[in-house]
Amino acid sequence: MKMTKSKFGIGKAALFLLPLLAGLSGCREMFDLPEEKDYLGKNLNYSDMVLEPILGRTTVMGGFNADGSTMPLTFEIVNARYGDGRPVTDLFQVRPTWVWTAAYDGLETSLEEINAKRKLEDRPLFEIRPSGEFVLWGSSSNELIEPRAADSSRLTQEIRYFDVKISNTGGDTIIRDFQIIPWRERPYEPSNDMNYYTGEVARDPNDPRNPFKRDYILPFMQGDIIGAQSNRRFVNNEQTKDLVAYIRPFEGGNGNKLRFRFIGPDSANINPALFNETKWDRLVHGFNMEMTEDYVQYDVAYPIPLVNIQTHYTQGNSAHVEFIYSRGAFGGGRSSGAFGLNFRIFKEGDWEIVFHFRNELPKFEDE
Repeated sequence: MKMTKSKFGIGKAALFLLPLLAGLSGCREMFDLPEEKDYLGKNLNYSDMVLEPILGRTTVMGGFNADGSTMPLTFEIVNARYGDGRPVTDLFQVRPTWVWTAAYDGLETSLEEINAKRKLEDRPLFEIRPSGEFVLWGSSSNELIEPRAADSSRLTQEIRYFDVKISNTGGDTIIRDFQIIPWRERPYEPSNDMNYYTGEVARDPNDPRNPFKRDYILPFMQGDIIGAQSNRRFVNNEQTKDLVAYIRPFEGGNGNKLRFRFIGPDSANINPALFNETKWDRLVHGFNMEMTEDYVQYDVAYPIPLVNIQTHYTQGNSAHVEFIYSRGAFGGGRSSGAFGLNFRIFKEGDWEIVFHFRNELPKFEDE
């Protein structure tokens, strides 16, 4: 049998169905049928129920599994309490914190241009986002939120617990017994020179019982860095630490300075100009560089780096600085060496990074 093409087109079909759909809607109202509800999954869960952020850093945590639930979902932290039932309130103190309003790209030419892309906004120190992720803001501190015990104990009555209520029009459910056990502030990285429980200087991991020996941040070294007297090539390893670094606050700045200093075995300053191949104008994303015989410093915005993107000033998720120098070598050539550090600083203030040649000054003179 030969099939014939229907003259009843798609447009006419749509016109035919419209009254039918309207009728069905009217039937729903006439018979008081319930509206369709969203689906709320039966197996909503998080990949991590124990949160261990470091105070003083903006940290996003979570790992929420929606189990196919209809979006959007509403999240609420409820029943925050200590293990002995006391209410927890310190987590929810409201403090101003930096929030980006435009994209930072590392090409900004002044502090004013950077700060025009962000604003201070009052936020609880700890909160849950519409995505279900938790965030601890960088405005948190040891003074506002008591960190875990210095003796590494975890007494139940001192642990903060909370529940999360999740809902949509399909209903609600509560995921219970999250824990948040914050570490005390580590204002910078690398932070291996700091005891994570007490905040004091960390002991030498090779001799931890000796109170007179400490751990150090080790910069990287490349090329021909040799001793001025010994002509020995400098090395950094577990046994020999010829060059170490300290990251520490200094007094007398205006709250947004970053300073680099270089010192010898006697702690006397080394003139930064001796590192004669260093690209000082592109060392950090800072402004108003000032070089003296004792240090080089910049006006900067904190934290450093400002965001986790790749720029000229970063390597991975850290700021990257490199100091290079050269000197005349035998035969008329040049001998060069370099050292530096990948680092992060989370706390606003005036900070200096000191590079300490502990055992001997490097050789700067020509051969």
